[in-house]
This record gives sequence, structure tokens and C-alpha cells, in this order.
Amino acid sequence: MAELKTKQTEASVEEYLDTIEDPRRRADCAALSALMKKVTKCEPRMWGPSIVGFGSVHYKYASGREGDMGLTGFSPRKANLTLYITDGFDKYGDLLARLGKHKTSVSCLYINKLADVDQDVLRELVRRSVEHMRATNP
Repeated sequence: MAELKTKQTEASVEEYLDTIEDPRRRADCAALSALMKKVTKCEPRMWGPSIVGFGSVHYKYASGREGDMGLTGFSPRKANLTLYITDGFDKYGDLLARLGKHKTSVSCLYINKLADVDQDVLRELVRRSVEHMRATNP
């Protein structure tokens, strides 16, 4: 079986965020880091070369594949900020309707900048997701 690329590393989150050239994107990442740290009560850690993650959860699929992943996190991609809402979005329609400008995929929330979304709604989305993941993956 191939080794997972996205695993927790010892790399410095602060040093990684300092490499972000765009000042607005860097400020948005600092704000996201503070928000997620407050919600999860976990220190930020690098997961792979470009994901800032908070906490961890062990998963096991019916196929037998298992591993660890962050409870939540984000990555400052070129096109947008990608936030990882690990349990998906099926039960968060009420929050997504109030969030603001965004796109989603299975477990990724894409926003261009924090100013495009209601940060109180974003905080609640992260809180509910983390709470659910902790309850279902002890």
C-alpha cells in the first residue's frame, strides 16, 4: 500500500505561513489559524507540505484502509483558501445558506477571501464539524 502524503510533520506552521507572498492571503491564513485553534483547542500543525491542520482523528474504512487526518484545517492554495470540513456538508445546509460566497466539494470548502464569508457562521461550521468528528471517532 502506498504511503500517505498528507501526514503530520514537524515543519513550522509559522514559517510556512510567512512564505505566503500576498499580504491579504497571509492575514486571512493567520485569522483562520486563530479561529481553528480557538474552536479545536489544538495547536496548528503541518500536515504534508501545505495543509495547516488542527487535532487529529483516526479513521478506518470498511475496506480495511485506515490512517490519521486532521480534525479540520486549511490550505492557502493559489486559486482560493481551501478549508477541510472532514465530515462533509450534508448536515450543514442551514449554515452554508448563510455563509456567503463559497464553493464546496466532498469535504472541502473553497473561499476566495475571508471578507467574502460571515466569520461567525464559519466558526459555527467548524465547531459543529469538529464536535461531530470527535463524537464519531473517539
